[in-house]
Amino acid sequence: MNTAYYLTLSCNDQPGIVAAVTTALYEAGANIVEAQQFDDVEQGVFFMRVEFTVAGETLGNELLEEHLLPVKTKFSMRSTLRLKSHRQRVLIMVSKLDHCLVDLLYRNSIGELAMDVVAVVSNHPRESVDTSMLGDIPFHHLPITKSSKLKQEALLKQVIDESGTELVILARYMQILSAEMTAYLEGRCINIHHSFLPGFKGGRPYHQAYNRGVKMIGATAHYVNSDLDEGPIIVQDVETVSHSDTPRSLERKGRDIERRVLARAVHYHLEDRVLLNHNKTVVFKD
Repeated sequence: MNTAYYLTLSCNDQPGIVAAVTTALYEAGANIVEAQQFDDVEQGVFFMRVEFTVAGETLGNELLEEHLLPVKTKFSMRSTLRLKSHRQRVLIMVSKLDHCLVDLLYRNSIGELAMDVVAVVSNHPRESVDTSMLGDIPFHHLPITKSSKLKQEALLKQVIDESGTELVILARYMQILSAEMTAYLEGRCINIHHSFLPGFKGGRPYHQAYNRGVKMIGATAHYVNSDLDEGPIIVQDVETVSHSDTPRSLERKGRDIERRVLARAVHYHLEDRVLLNHNKTVVFKD
């Protein structure tokens, strides 16, 4: 029996990093299954992701970290080491547009996404959302108004803490998180934006696109930060449209793009394929 791990790391670029990492893993008895690296020449930063296996269960995280410590110290690395079998605990937030929620729950049910959904949170009542695939996943109705925003986010934070949430997904959650909440969720909150950023921000994006006569629409999945819809981008996709499209057909096509873009971004995050690089990301695709 083999135990599989994900190792991700970043540090200032310099010669010998790959050799040092792979040698340390070899000496720990690891077999490298996949390795990808990227050198940001402008920033002088090196990024690497390694998937590897170790025979049996005799070598745990602590012993592996001991083997890697000299390398991490030498190159001043920032790194994470995680069991591949670990299923991240995920909380999904949604408003009335539930197509992304339903898609994520379906993909999770067939094993396409390796996550444990610990809760669904909405600012609308349960009957406003398609909960047919929810099963025994807890549903929390946390209504919000201008005057109750701080109280609502305090309750949200309580749900996140008590459920052990590791990743929050804004699956068309149509409320703006406060600066305090985005700071609390930094690097672990993914949003799906209903356009190919930057462009057509705000309400009725497909009507804006229609009125401009665009020939392409898209969607963007990004990490949330304090700058509205300006967080580090993970995945984007587009689809061509024509003069014969209407706002309704654009919305239909848009829903399809949003579903697949968000699912792809979540998949990359769950497999530790996304590394933050200031206001950008490095995404090691499979």
